[in-house]
Amino acid sequence: MPLSPPSPLSLRRLFLAVSLAGVLLMPIHSASADAAATVHPEQWPQGHWPLPPDPALEARVKALLAKMSVEDKVGQMIQADIKYVTPDDVRQYRLGSILAGGNSGPDGGQYGTAAQWQKLSDAFYRASMDTSGGRLAIPVLFGIDAVHGHNNLVGSTLFPQNVGLGATRDAQLIHAIGEVTARELRASGINWTFAPTLTVPQDGRWGRAYEGYSQNPALVAQYAGAIVEGLEGKLGTPHYLDAHHVIATAKHFVGDGGTRDGKDQGDAEVSEAVLRDVHAAGYPPAIRAGVQVVMVSFSSWNGVKMAGNKALITDVLKGRMDFGGIVLGDWNAHGQVPGCTNEDCPVAYNAGLDMLEAPDSWKGLYKNTLAEVKSGVIPMSRVDDAVTRILRVKMRLGMFEAGLPSGNPLAVDSANVVGSPAHRALARRAVRESLVLLKNDGVLPIDPRKHVLVAGDGADNISKQNGGWTLTWQGTGLTNANFPGATSIFDGISAQMKAAGGTAELSPDGNYKQRPDVAIVVFGEDPYAEFQGDLPNLAYRPGNDHDLDLLRRLRGQGIPVVAVFLTGRPLWMNREINASDAFVVAWLPGSEGEGIADVLLRARGGIAHDGIVHDFRGKLAYAWPRTAAQIPVAAAQRGEQPQFPYGFGLTYADRGDTGPLSEDAGIELSSARAGVYFIHGKPAQGFALRLTGTDGAAANVTATPAATKDGSLRITSFDYKAQEDARSLGWAGKGTARAALVAPTPLDVERETNGDMLLVTTLRIDAVSPTGTTIGVGCGSGCSGEVSIGRQLASLPHGQWLRVGVPLKCFREAGADMTRLQQPFEWSSGTGERIAITDVSLGTVADQTLACPAAGGN
Repeated sequence: MPLSPPSPLSLRRLFLAVSLAGVLLMPIHSASADAAATVHPEQWPQGHWPLPPDPALEARVKALLAKMSVEDKVGQMIQADIKYVTPDDVRQYRLGSILAGGNSGPDGGQYGTAAQWQKLSDAFYRASMDTSGGRLAIPVLFGIDAVHGHNNLVGSTLFPQNVGLGATRDAQLIHAIGEVTARELRASGINWTFAPTLTVPQDGRWGRAYEGYSQNPALVAQYAGAIVEGLEGKLGTPHYLDAHHVIATAKHFVGDGGTRDGKDQGDAEVSEAVLRDVHAAGYPPAIRAGVQVVMVSFSSWNGVKMAGNKALITDVLKGRMDFGGIVLGDWNAHGQVPGCTNEDCPVAYNAGLDMLEAPDSWKGLYKNTLAEVKSGVIPMSRVDDAVTRILRVKMRLGMFEAGLPSGNPLAVDSANVVGSPAHRALARRAVRESLVLLKNDGVLPIDPRKHVLVAGDGADNISKQNGGWTLTWQGTGLTNANFPGATSIFDGISAQMKAAGGTAELSPDGNYKQRPDVAIVVFGEDPYAEFQGDLPNLAYRPGNDHDLDLLRRLRGQGIPVVAVFLTGRPLWMNREINASDAFVVAWLPGSEGEGIADVLLRARGGIAHDGIVHDFRGKLAYAWPRTAAQIPVAAAQRGEQPQFPYGFGLTYADRGDTGPLSEDAGIELSSARAGVYFIHGKPAQGFALRLTGTDGAAANVTATPAATKDGSLRITSFDYKAQEDARSLGWAGKGTARAALVAPTPLDVERETNGDMLLVTTLRIDAVSPTGTTIGVGCGSGCSGEVSIGRQLASLPHGQWLRVGVPLKCFREAGADMTRLQQPFEWSSGTGERIAITDVSLGTVADQTLACPAAGGN
């Protein structure tokens, strides 16, 4: 399907922004005066809203707007999450839209089937169309993060994450993926996706790098129109926004992929030219394709939060680019604007946001916004503009005539739509095209008539091969049973080996029953999303050489080794590449793991060139680092070469004897990791374990056993899963004693707190003190927070290991300043308490999550 080409002006700017290899020529960070947050709209691309004038639609919008009360209008401008809003709330407050955020699913779950989603969508739709009491019938929009397929739908087709799709260089494939995603969304009763992500990541340390197609703005711009057209349908045809398509959302405007040090929700300290030509490259083609929503970023540009940046939102996006759809905020992002809270932010509306995403804060936001509109703090002209944009989108989508979401033809036929053979075949093709071959000493392709060992913890792990934003926000806490119809990498290999007369043996730890002719080791990053994936450097699992040891052990036995690496970003992998005979980057391939077997195995019959049915086609969309300290885009500006450049990717026709590569990481490979405070019974690097007795005397634990000076708290080591990987704590005497972890520098976990993360302690409860127990965090005098958990602990199973989580919000509500924690873990109790602890970290998964009764701040 032909796509509209970028304008000549856009192409010239993109040419200035990228070299022929796709490596940025201009600095991505600048401390000069030019980097100030001054906007010159006239220097941005001049856009033209592509939808032709529609007088009939405008008349309908104007007539409806005239009937709406101020309460009706404010309701349209607020989006609430289904975990925190009910159909009755939508009926009462006339909310314009709802969303299902990460971990929000129907019936109180985290994800659901098509039938469950349809039932929920119908309930909200009915509430929005209820005209009792003189209410106006305005259908509610329902949005969801369908970012690699409909990834909150059980049994859906899951495509490779965008980092892999960038390697395909196939815009027609991207278009087709958009079409399939739209069909499966409609089959579940949902009409809006928060995709595509048009970020241009410049630093792989960013935890959302895998959501970007490429570091190259030209490639992102090429894909932008294709994916929007796939999701929404082609402008000017009857298919545009018809019953088989959905509303698309270009996000996150703008600069989210350019923050300093790759920090999620951080500050893009770049010039306006870089912001325009690199980070905004995808927006003009998305607008030309008719995208209906643009989501504004959490991040800042040169110190100004995007959700409050009127010059970029109103003057550039709505003015210069002529965007005529809805401008939407991200999850409580307005609360980060100076002077705002999650429940009150007139600045964001006045900056040009039409709808604020207020998942759990919507009711307070509604109350405050209503008062501010009535008082004139938010002008009625701004309100009418926002509501007009929202109503136009709803009418363009045909929502006023469509009826119940479950009545959509694709929803009626959902059993034959969701995860259909044709959809899965497309996803399997995407897997094949995305694979990038970095090394091949002749072991590939593999003869499928041989005996193959398939090892590694990713071999038979569908959750791991999908990554974050898969059924749950972080993509964790899942098993293969959660993915009906999907195929693990091992199952794909095994099926093809068996069909050709060979055999495949699964052994995650690499121990085998029959000596293999070749070993395929599948390993890589565990799932993560957003800030939980932020890294301090590009080392792969620093301090944990388990996967490297497995590769070396098998190769040391004389077995040819093929490494299949699952990752959301380029990482320093020189040691693992050296330890392999072939190294394949599979990215995060999604639900159709057999696409990997299609390329790794020779033809099992019939005619194929040199026995090859599918060759490697993938080319790196991101340069690969030479050391763990090297950030390739920034390094290129200093004249440094990456290990593998943008565009690299071998085929079977190439000489593939890569290496040996330097194994100098450029940094110390320590086990330090953000959000991990206590690991395997020991404080994380730089942290200290401090005991404070009932007499107030405190001392750091330097060896075990140890005790406070007054003997009120004792600690010993013992074996849990390995030698001395746990610590036992026992309280005695009168009063309260405390064990705490002290950070080397104050920690800012405000993002994590806003993201509903937990402080997770892996522990064993042996006895609970009758005098009470608290868990807390410390940040100095007057700002610490504690939560009383004694009764809840007493009700939990004793004598067995549990992951016990406490929401970080509990500590903030108890008085803690989450931006400067000195002690991210404090456990206080009295005589008789006995617990054992092995790990303390931030996370989203726990066996037991405790409630938040505050014991008061101190």
